[in-house]
Formats: sequence, C-alpha cells, structure tokens
Amino acid sequence: MTKAKEKTVTVVQTGSMIGCIESQRQCLKALGLGKMNRKSTIVDNNCVRGLIRKVSHLVRIEGENE
Repeated sequence: MTKAKEKTVTVVQTGSMIGCIESQRQCLKALGLGKMNRKSTIVDNNCVRGLIRKVSHLVRIEGENE
C-alpha cells in the first residue's frame, strides 16, 4: 500500500508572543513556532486550522501544498 500524499501548510510567525494570553502561547508552540519569522510546515487538517484561527493576528499562511 502506498501512503497518499497529505496536504501541508506553511505558517510563518509575524507577531510577538509578548502580551499574549497563555492559550495563544500554547497554540503557537503547538504549531511549532515561538519566535518571530520562524516557519513551520505542518499537515493541513481541521485541528491545525483551528489553531491558526486562534492566533491569526500573529501568523500568516505562506503556502498551501498538495
């Protein structure tokens, strides 16, 4: 069996964690971010989209790959 190629999304942190509430800090860590201008490529699913939505003012989506 071959594994189907999963969709991925690249997220870039554009805002600082200074002044954020704890749940937003945890979301950034879950996305693999933590410092300004860091990039993280992760599998695109509903859970990840929810994390991105919660910290949408601190991140930008750079590219969506199939």
